[in-house]
Amino acid sequence: MSDTATSKGAACPICGRPAAAPFRPFCSKRCADVDLARWLGGVYRVETDDPPEEPGADPRNDDI
Repeated sequence: MSDTATSKGAACPICGRPAAAPFRPFCSKRCADVDLARWLGGVYRVETDDPPEEPGADPRNDDI
């Protein structure tokens, strides 16, 4: 199997095309970049129980 072969059963989470080995789990660099932009833009978030931060607050100065 070559590096450019697609993996069976795996679909790109962005567009749904078959995933390509060099970009797994994505089908292309473009889809990988779209995913990275979504993470950096805050589209994907991990839910927490922490209260929202106040604007301008420095999280390094937490009172412990």
